[in-house]
Amino acid sequence: MSKKKWNRLKLVLVENDKSNKWLAEKMQKSETTVSNWCTNSRQPSVPTLIQMADVLGVEVGTLLITGK
Repeated sequence: MSKKKWNRLKLVLVENDKSNKWLAEKMQKSETTVSNWCTNSRQPSVPTLIQMADVLGVEVGTLLITGK
C-alpha cells in the first residue's frame, strides 16, 4: 500500500532551485523535519504551511496536492 501524499514541497523546492537545508535554515527548523515534510512522512501544521509559502514566495495552495 502506497503512502498518501499531501504536499508538493519537494517539487516546489526543486522548481525554485532550493534545498531542504536552505528551507530548514530560513524556517529555523531541523533538516530532519523538512525532510519528513518532503517525503510526506509528516505534515506541517497550517501556520507552518503559511510561513513556508511566504519563505518560498508561493501561494499556500501551491504546496498542497489537490484533486485526489
